[in-house]
Amino acid sequence: MLIDWFTVGAQVLNFLILVWLMKRFLYQPILDAIDAREQRIATELANAAAKDAQAQQERDEFQRKNAEFDQQRVALLKQATDEAQAERERLLDEARQAAAVLHAKRQETLSNEAQHLHQALRRRTQQEVFAITRKALTDLAGTSLEERMVEVFAGRLRDLDEAEKERLNSALKAASPSPVIVRTTFDLPPAQRASTEAAIKATLGAETPVQFGTAPDLISGIELTTNGQKVAWSIAGYLASLEKSVEELLKARDLPEEAQAEPEPEEPQTATAHP
Repeated sequence: MLIDWFTVGAQVLNFLILVWLMKRFLYQPILDAIDAREQRIATELANAAAKDAQAQQERDEFQRKNAEFDQQRVALLKQATDEAQAERERLLDEARQAAAVLHAKRQETLSNEAQHLHQALRRRTQQEVFAITRKALTDLAGTSLEERMVEVFAGRLRDLDEAEKERLNSALKAASPSPVIVRTTFDLPPAQRASTEAAIKATLGAETPVQFGTAPDLISGIELTTNGQKVAWSIAGYLASLEKSVEELLKARDLPEEAQAEPEPEEPQTATAHP
């Protein structure tokens, strides 16, 4: 069999032309398309990686800011709690101070009311005691209260011991020519003045000058003074004892019944002497 080299050459040439054409118009576009797709995929992967990195960065930033926000929230909550506690303490202090002021005012008001009541009771008690004493002395002794007080005072002068008389005489001589001053809560009638003056001169000497006056604060009494020395008699002792009993009664009114005790009566003093 003979080989037709022209045909073989033509076929080889055709094959080469076909290969070139396929490479030029088929394989190369496919390869370019594959390269472009690979490039696009690589670009997309790079973009995805960049976006992932950015997302990770943003997530880290979010977590950092969230941690800072938590810290700020805790700090603000603690600050608000501390401020609320401080405000509560301030309000409690103001309430305590207001309560203390109110309590002090209440105590002051109660004290003033008790003092006014005490003064009113004392005045009324004095009036009642004076009236009862006058009536009792008038009914029993057949004489007035003034006369009886002068008699008691004269007896008091007569009962002075020698030391007291010496002190009065010394004071009278040191105060000469000042008179002996006799004061009462009322103006003595002439008869009582004469009786009192006679008792004084009998005790201190016939030349003793006597001057009479009034002193409402004696509370139905009579006193003799000369140069700082004093001899006095009054029912102030009775009133003082009664006043103390009334005070104890007023105090016991606010105490529980089981804490109340029966006060022991005190013996009133009816005669006083002041050196």
